[in-house]
Order: sequence, then structure tokens, then C-alpha cells
Amino acid sequence: MSIDHPFTLDEPLTKVFEKRTSNQLAKLGLTTTGDLLRHYPRRYADPGAMSQLSTLVVGEHVTVMAQVVSATVREMRSRGGAMLQAVVSDGTDRLSLTFFAKHPGALRTHESRLKPGRAGLFTGVVSEYRNERQLTHPDYLLPGVDVENEVDALLEVSRLMPIYPATASFASWKIHKCVRQVLDPLHVDDLADPVPADVLGRRNLVPLVQAFRDIHLPESESEWHRGQKRLRYEEAFVLQTALALRRSEAAALEATSRTLVEDGPSILRDFDAALPFTLTTGQREVGDEIAAELAAPHPMQRLLQGEVGSGKTVVALRAMLQVVDAGGQAALLAPTEVLAAQHARTLAALLGDLAAGGMLGGAAHGTRVALVTGSQPAAVKKKNLLDAASGAAGIVVGTHALLSAGVQFAELGLVVVDEQHRFGVEQRDLLRAKARTVPHLLVMTATPIPRTVAMTVFGDLETSTLREIPAGRSGITTYVVPAQKPAWVSRTWAKVREEIDAGRQAYVVCPRITGDDSSEDDATPALDPAALAGTDEDRDNPGGPAASAARSRTPLRAVLEVAAELAALEVFRGVRIGILHGQMPQAEKEAAMAAFTAGEVDLLVSTTVIEVGVDVPRATAMVVLDADRFGLSQLHQLRGRVGRGADAGICFLVSEMADAEPAKTRLTTLASTTDGFELAAADLEMRSEGDVLGAAQSGRSTSLQLLRVVRDTAVIEQAREDAAAVVAVDPTLVTHPVLLAEITGRVTGERAEYLDRS
Repeated sequence: MSIDHPFTLDEPLTKVFEKRTSNQLAKLGLTTTGDLLRHYPRRYADPGAMSQLSTLVVGEHVTVMAQVVSATVREMRSRGGAMLQAVVSDGTDRLSLTFFAKHPGALRTHESRLKPGRAGLFTGVVSEYRNERQLTHPDYLLPGVDVENEVDALLEVSRLMPIYPATASFASWKIHKCVRQVLDPLHVDDLADPVPADVLGRRNLVPLVQAFRDIHLPESESEWHRGQKRLRYEEAFVLQTALALRRSEAAALEATSRTLVEDGPSILRDFDAALPFTLTTGQREVGDEIAAELAAPHPMQRLLQGEVGSGKTVVALRAMLQVVDAGGQAALLAPTEVLAAQHARTLAALLGDLAAGGMLGGAAHGTRVALVTGSQPAAVKKKNLLDAASGAAGIVVGTHALLSAGVQFAELGLVVVDEQHRFGVEQRDLLRAKARTVPHLLVMTATPIPRTVAMTVFGDLETSTLREIPAGRSGITTYVVPAQKPAWVSRTWAKVREEIDAGRQAYVVCPRITGDDSSEDDATPALDPAALAGTDEDRDNPGGPAASAARSRTPLRAVLEVAAELAALEVFRGVRIGILHGQMPQAEKEAAMAAFTAGEVDLLVSTTVIEVGVDVPRATAMVVLDADRFGLSQLHQLRGRVGRGADAGICFLVSEMADAEPAKTRLTTLASTTDGFELAAADLEMRSEGDVLGAAQSGRSTSLQLLRVVRDTAVIEQAREDAAAVVAVDPTLVTHPVLLAEITGRVTGERAEYLDRS
């Protein structure tokens, strides 16, 4: 291959390799020279160190280093043809290699190469025959043998061998050969570097070409560590620069200042005076922080995170009232209609007569809370839309319906986004278009987010955290219940009945709506990836053992079936049982939730539609069925629905699983603590990076291949500091075109929308 100067990383591989090779690389998602050079080794094999063959699992696609013990060709009289059977060993355990052909002569080449004593890399899918593990027709490489001269042979057997994510039809060493074809002709100055030279010097990092050499052609462990260090930093730096650009762009935008009203009527002042409880220190401090930013002429962009029940709603409401006092309106976006309706009821209840402005019995200077959802009756929606357009409703609560063309605001000043709501570029622009100037933004989440994740996922937002729980909240006790032990399950239902007999209420949460429904509810999660992640080989082999195990699981429990089963149990005789799920008509959902809130239903069987925000103080018990199919953070959210009043809460996590499964660890961890921040840290350790960053940052297309927000705190903090300094001096990156191009190339499509959701 000839190198054009300057060399770029966007050269199509179809111009570099012949068609068959480029097609094989394309199956791995590699279509440019940059894709190939950034297809990093998963690990490194030492020709002098054998793999542990005892760890191999049937069904896995593996690449192992082992030593040939024997290789014998024989004819097969019963079925015709010939077979070569070789045995390789790690010094303790053995693995068979089997090759078939029409006649012995076709196998002699393999026999001559697979001489006893030779070490090699062998790749294929592990199978089992007569209780022995084997690879059938494996591909293999013999270091020091499959080279053209003695010098290359000595070099090959003395250096580490990179093992790449590969396919059964295109082995790791074939990928390595392609990498070398691109990398070998390159000089240090052949590639423009996205990381500025002064940053490289300050952080003691090597140039890009050297990093590629270190990671693909290391002569020692220290070299590939050096290459990884630089490339990991680059990933953090490119992402943090993209986020710094967004913060810079937001700071340059104009927003209407919403200052606190010092004199005259004030809804916020009256609300504070009527509060039946005292704000926590954290609520006051965060409130002051938000109040100052709302008063600025540039849009606030803030993430408010807090423990379940930490009082985020009150903090957000006080911010909304500050905007209303200053002549503006606030919009609260919720992910589901059930939660939107819950928010509207909660805000109206907290405000009392202050939410009845212009109405009989309402406060003279009050406002209104309007609810806008897609399935509202036409007359109700029309009235609420008029209240929003006229400004009579200072607070407008809704789902995506708020973004439709028919929704207008008199003076939109603040947008509050509740968690789980993915607020993309187009949606942001639609809402901003409804405002005279860019509205202030407050994003709320009840899932505690460690600092590194906040810097990576919400790096364009400033972060406020509520850690205290308001006085009057009782604790929650959590138990893990083995579904295969009927006595334990019976005791669980008996305890639920005891709570109901004491005048309290309970939830039963199921992952499905109906047993024969293969689609998930709009609020039901996908199967937790952490429970099914498997090994590295599983992730390269979708048909592998982890996938098979997932398919063999007991069918998930469903709302309609479970409600019928519970109604038939003697222990629940006379208990009023209701159901709630996301596919019910909106009017039925609201009626079901209203009945439960009013105490007309004792036991609510629901999907995770009740996960966030639903607040029923009399609800003290929760049973989560198939609990191992939910993530740790989601279970913590669900558990937060009970124990919200004066009575203590109790949560039962019912699950079928072996003690060794990751899901068991997840459930026992949840049962051991109610500290959301401790659970968030544990969750990060258990989950894959794609789960941490969200769907738009997972999979092959992610720009984060080496960086791990779980472990790389120092790297992310350094990159954030360096990126902020670069953008402060050059806010459009006009003097850093390579860095800008890298951001444009890596942060595109879904990833750009993910970052731009604010």
C-alpha cells in the first residue's frame, strides 16, 4: 500500500485491500483505515505462556495459545475420507483439534506444520465429542513458523501477539496482518494529531502514530500500556471538548433574567410561608444556587440529582414559582402520561389555593397548573392549551405532547425535564421555538450519578446533588425471596396481607403485561444486560451460551396473570386488587392510579410504570417478581415508591436464580443498603460501559473503546480541565481543525443527539 501525504484515517478499506478482505473487515464494522487502526486488541498472547484450557466453555468462540502434543492422520473406513486429529495442551489440560478431508493427502500440510512441541494460536468454536472438548477445523497460526525468514521468525516468537475481537471466518492474526499493512508505512508526522502538542507534553503522552504502534505492535507490556494510556486519554479529551463546546455555546446564548421578587406579591414567598415542613439544608443550598442562575441573562443548564425521596420536586417547584413570579412560565416534561398526571396532582396539592389563580377560592395573585397529554379528552386539552397560551397557567405539565405544534406558551422561561426523558436536538429546538428567548433548563434524576458519569453523560450540565432525606420519612427493609421455595413465597404474601390489614397498601410489580405478549410495556425495561453479559467471547458470538441461557429462562411474570392468581389466593380474600400498565387507555390509567391513591384499592399489580414519581404515602409494601430481570438502579427506584409516609416500608425481591449468578449479587447488594450513591457505585462495577452511557453510547459505533467511566476518574477530570482550557481560548476551535474534525467524526448521529438532548 502506498501512503498519500498527508495520510488520513478516513480512507475506505475497499481502496486498500482486495474485495474479499475488505468485505470481511466490513462484517466487523471496519470500513476505513481509522476504523481498522482503532480496532484495538482485547488482550495479548505471549508465545511462551499457554492459555488455561480448563476455562473453555462449549459454544464459545475462542482464541487460545497452546502447544502441540500430537497430530495423526488416519482414514475413516466407516464413512469414507480422512481425519487429522491433533492434541494441544497448556501443560495440564488438553484440547483436540479435528480436521476432515476426502483423502489423507489433503491433510498432510496440517500434519507437517502441527509438529509436537510447536506452540500456536488456535481459534474456533468449542464443541464436545465423547466428553472431550475440541475445535473442528480451527484456524491457527504458528509463531516463528508462518513467516518467510529466520529474522522475522525470531522477532515473532519474542514479542507479544495482539488478540483482536474477531469472527470465526476472519481470525485475529488476519486482522493483525491488515493492521500492519496500514500501520507499517506510517511515520510519526503522517497523521495529524487531534490532541494539541502542549497537552500531550503536559500529560506525558506519545503522538498518535506512536500510540498505534504501541498498542498494535508492542514489544513489551509497558509499550501497550503506554499506547492505551494515550488513546484512552484521547477518547476522554475529544468527548470533553465536545461537551465544553456545548457549555460555551450555551453560555453565549441570551436568556431572560428571572430574578426573585423582593417587594410586592410573590407566589414563591407565600408558598414558602405555607410549607408544613422545614426545607433541608441541601434543599436550601441548591435552591439558592438555582435562584442565582435563573436571575442571570444566560440560560441555566443544571442537573438536579438526589436520592429517592430527597425532595427534588419541591426544589423544582420553587424554581418554577420564581420564574412565574418574574412573569414567565415553566414547562415540566415527564416520560409517561401516568407520571405527568402524578406531577400535576402533586404540584396542585403542594400549591393549594395558589394553584387556582383567577378561580373562585383561589389566591388573588395565584397561577394555574395545566396538564397536557396526548390522550386527554378534546375539551379538557383545549382548556389547558388555552391556559398555556394565555399565560393563565404558569406551570404546564406534560409528555412529548408539549412539543407538538399546537402547544403555545405566553412566556416560556423554564423547562424542567424529569428523568428517563430523552430530550433530543429536534425536540429541544421545537420547545425553544416556543419561547421568546432560550429558556432555562433543569434536568431531574432520582438515580444518583457518580461524578465521572455525570462528567461524561451530563457533562454539558452543571450538577447539584441532594443527599439528605426530609424528616418524617421512614426506612425501607428489603428481602431477597427465592421463587423456588414455596414457603418463602407464601410468607411474603402473608406479610403483604398483614400490611393491608393494618390499613396500608401494597404494590406487586411484574416485567410483562400478558403472558403471551412478546412486546414489552412502554415502561418495562429490556432484560438487564448485566445479567446476561456473559464473556468477551459471548459478546462476539450472539448465539453463544449466554444467549442460550437467556432463552431458556422461565417465562416472565405478567400483570394480568398475576392479578388473577392473587385474587384466587385465600390469603387475599376480600382484598381489593387493581391493575396498572402502560397499554391501558389514559383514562383507565388515571382512574386506576386515582383509586389507589384514594385508598379504594389495597393491592396494585403493575408494570414499572409506577417506577418514578408516584407518591402514595399509605403504600408500605412492594413485591417485585422476576426481580433479577431489572437493573440495580431501577430496583432502587421501584423500592422508593414505598415507605414514603410515616410507616416503614418493606420490599420483597422474588427471583429464580443460582447463587453464582451476577443477578444474585445485584439483589443482595440492594438488600444490604438503601444508600443510593453506594448502590450507584456498585451498579457501575456490575454493568457494561454501554449501559452506563446509554444506548446512544453503546455498541460498535461508540467513540469510547478504551475509556471506562467507572475506573478512569483521573483521566476524565484531566481531560475535562484540558478541554475547558482549549475552548476558553478558542471557542470555535478554529485553530484546532483536526480536533474539530475528530469531534464531528466521532460525535455524530445518535451520539450527537444524545449529547445535545439539553
